[in-house]
Amino acid sequence: MAAPDFWDDNEKAQSIISELNGVKSSVEQYQKLQQEYDDAVVMIELADEEGDESLSGELGDSVKELVKRVEDFELQLLLNQPYDKMNAILELHPGAGGTESQDWGQMLHRMYTRWAEKRGFKVETLDYLPGDEAGIKSVTLLIKGFNAYGYLKAEKGVHRLVRISPFDSSGRRHTSFVSCDVVPEITDDVEIEIRTEDLKIDTYRASGAGGQHINTTDSAVRITHIPTGIVVTCQNERSQIKNRERAMTMLRSKLYERKLEEQQKELAEIRGEQSDIAWGSQIRSYVFHPYSMVKDHRTQVETGNVGAVMDGDLDAFIDGYLRSQIRHDAE
Repeated sequence: MAAPDFWDDNEKAQSIISELNGVKSSVEQYQKLQQEYDDAVVMIELADEEGDESLSGELGDSVKELVKRVEDFELQLLLNQPYDKMNAILELHPGAGGTESQDWGQMLHRMYTRWAEKRGFKVETLDYLPGDEAGIKSVTLLIKGFNAYGYLKAEKGVHRLVRISPFDSSGRRHTSFVSCDVVPEITDDVEIEIRTEDLKIDTYRASGAGGQHINTTDSAVRITHIPTGIVVTCQNERSQIKNRERAMTMLRSKLYERKLEEQQKELAEIRGEQSDIAWGSQIRSYVFHPYSMVKDHRTQVETGNVGAVMDGDLDAFIDGYLRSQIRHDAE
């Protein structure tokens, strides 16, 4: 019985260390930006005194870059909601369309993995169900890092792809959808009531992409929360006990998110707001053909550099959404 306590204490310690590192990084960023600002002021005054136009041009570019970094730092500080600092559990579920949608799911999997790696976040695969011919049927990732949930909550919703299908011999254009769900990783120190009698727990043999995570015992765990119908699965760990602990963490996170959504729905009804969360209400479109564009329908942020976006360059979209939410909350 000592092992689970050890693992819990170790994960809590890692969480505290991650938070401390995040705070330390923020302080260091502030000090660096302050020094660069002071240096820029001195250089601008010097350029004015000497009347050097070439130096003024160089300083203009430097100042623009400094302003961009200050804005990024400002956004980081604005992520102050209760669970923004938490790790994020991200799930991808392809919609109807078979191989085409499953391949789109795999592309988004790669996109989010690349984005996380660029930020120095750690990515763990909690559950992976490969597609029949290509792509994925579903995947659950744990993205670990300071403010991971704060950033990735901007990605929750339906993502739409328009392209010439590589799986269509006639070269026709196809539209595919993948649902992205993001919740904070809620640990034991947050009180979420889960009754044992409300749970249905199944075990099965783990499987994964390319033969990864394949075991010879029934170590994978599926937990169904009967009152809500929420289902979580975990097969990343070789131990059934550890998979069960991870699955319970995922369930706790989903129940917490459900509670928040119910509260927000009540507030929306009081305000008279309408919110459409239907499958077709995509938050972002990725168009590969007949032109190249990625557009966020909530903020109107768009870019023609599709390749960069699919390689993890999501900051403009995340920044645009989070700032719009901050302005909305301030009104």
